[in-house]
Amino acid sequence: EAKTAVAHWKAKGLDLSALLHKPQAVDPKWYSLRCIEKQDHGLEKALDNQLIALAQEAINSKEPVQGSFPIHNYNRCVGTMLSGVIGKKYGDVGLPENTIQLKFNGTAGQSLGAFLAPGISLTVEGDANDYVGKGLSGGRVVVYPPKNSTFKAEENILIGNVALYGATSGSAFFRGIGGERFAVRNSGATAVVEGVGDHGCEYMTRGSVVVLGRTGRNFGAGMSGGVAYVYDADGAFPYNCNMGMVELEEMNEDKDCDYLKNLVQTHYQLTESAIAKKILDHWSESLERFVKVMPLEYKKVLQHQHLSKEAMKLASI
Repeated sequence: EAKTAVAHWKAKGLDLSALLHKPQAVDPKWYSLRCIEKQDHGLEKALDNQLIALAQEAINSKEPVQGSFPIHNYNRCVGTMLSGVIGKKYGDVGLPENTIQLKFNGTAGQSLGAFLAPGISLTVEGDANDYVGKGLSGGRVVVYPPKNSTFKAEENILIGNVALYGATSGSAFFRGIGGERFAVRNSGATAVVEGVGDHGCEYMTRGSVVVLGRTGRNFGAGMSGGVAYVYDADGAFPYNCNMGMVELEEMNEDKDCDYLKNLVQTHYQLTESAIAKKILDHWSESLERFVKVMPLEYKKVLQHQHLSKEAMKLASI
């Protein structure tokens, strides 16, 4: 209801009747002022219903299962309902690695593998939209272009923006370039990608990201934890990195080099990446072009933990 607008000279004569008028409804539900009908999300049409049916043996007895399906850009959040079923039964532990292996051909819609539970592996031969691996929770997502494609994967966009947003664990391997804000707020997942847009690893707190190509601007902004390894073939990366909270290091430690090589090898095995093969074939030379992005405060924490462990060792002697 509108108050009579007479007390203030600015409001005097203001008529709100047209704004507040409630039309006479033929059907009351058209103009209801409260919720009287539940929204239909169309979940009965979701691809996950087929995935859950296929995976029943794995869900019930942890027996490995495999399946193959076409996928379209209207298939959103593929793997999320399946993860919910596994989460209800097994909690955060999920299933053993690769218990449920699902292969898709086509273009995945938004949020492929969102909140994907441990034990589920999704592989897409094609491409994917935004939010791949959003909230990834222990599963694995692999995306690579069609095997009969003729373009260079490492020079073309493969997945959309904000991949691995808020991921907590699990792994992802993308044979191609990711969009903007790749791994933003990543807090534990491991990923390999062949290039990213602006704001990569923004606000990242934990986990590992390997970029086998160029990055956009503002890489590492607000990055307080985790580690990124960037293959800087043309020396442009320092100009694209936000140095407010990170420092750039050379690959000097054997532990780092072995870890990075293992990830690149896994990437090649899962995606047949041409750039990964090139790097591995000339590993010693390639290693000199990698830059390690290390958050300053995170480095202090790791150093403190190392010193504490050494002190405990000495105390036990």
